[in-house]
Amino acid sequence: MEVTIPLRSHEEAIHVLGPYDRNAKFLRRDLGIELYTRNGNLRIRGGEKEVALAKERVEHLLGKLRKGKPIEPQEAELILAGEPSKPSGSGASERGDGAARGSGTSSNRGGDPWAGVKALVHTGPRRRPVVPRTENQRHYLDAIARHTLTLGVGVAGTGKTFLAVSAAVDRLRAGECRRLIITRPVVEAGEHLGFLPGDLQAKLNPYMRPVYDALFDLVGFEETSELEDAGVIEVAPLAYMRGRTLSDAFVILDEAQNTTVSQMKMFLTRLGEGSCMVVTGDPTQSDLDGGQTSGLLDAVRRLRGQAGIAVVEFDTDDIVRHPLVERIVRAYEGAELHRHGS
Repeated sequence: MEVTIPLRSHEEAIHVLGPYDRNAKFLRRDLGIELYTRNGNLRIRGGEKEVALAKERVEHLLGKLRKGKPIEPQEAELILAGEPSKPSGSGASERGDGAARGSGTSSNRGGDPWAGVKALVHTGPRRRPVVPRTENQRHYLDAIARHTLTLGVGVAGTGKTFLAVSAAVDRLRAGECRRLIITRPVVEAGEHLGFLPGDLQAKLNPYMRPVYDALFDLVGFEETSELEDAGVIEVAPLAYMRGRTLSDAFVILDEAQNTTVSQMKMFLTRLGEGSCMVVTGDPTQSDLDGGQTSGLLDAVRRLRGQAGIAVVEFDTDDIVRHPLVERIVRAYEGAELHRHGS
């Protein structure tokens, strides 16, 4: 059976399908239907009962939209899941419902709503807990646990990104957040995206590879893919964050030295209820055009000492990669000091 629902605008399609088609993917798993747009219409195809149920949920959402009432993405997700929408203050309930939907395990609705997510994130290949190996790393993890916004600044190889992802996975496992969002600015370092083969996602993947490496180590390849499909993990370019409110999420901005001041302001003001943010970057490896101020350094200057915000700085003593990495970093630091001093 197939039904067609006329859409009045592109914004309606965005609300129904969700970011990265997240809502559409959920409905496909939950009801076993196909959902897509064509020629300005929404088309639903599948079994008669399932299509009727999906149509009822979509029309419920569209009815609210057409009354002129602003609807947050979380409320749209609840409506399409067939759950009663909850007021914005009910963070704990929203986290539970969202996790049940995100896990794609409708059989868990009567029990632990986080069972599906926990089952996935607990099956990662890393059996031993991640522990800090330097005093600054310990301070960093403690700052993430205690502050809403943490800025990790320092040289390469100090574990800034890996530890942040590890802290985020721990919160997912504990049910303390609904989703993990990791973003990076896409800045070309001498190479142009247009010359890379493939579609847009294929062009972006190399920029996101270090983030995926950490996720694969902590959670596993297949589990990461499943959690992405379920909307529990989202890895996206910084430009995709504009206009959003990131609620009940652990949000990581990686390679933040490549943000401009305006980009950093845009990102930090995405913070929503029940969320925390970690910003990481190495100011010595900026790919910004000459003369542009790094949004990371600007944020550290503006925000250091503010309540709820921590700044943790790493140095060469915190490098935990191959021993040669520390020597390489020190050699380049020495060359920079000599160049500026001469």
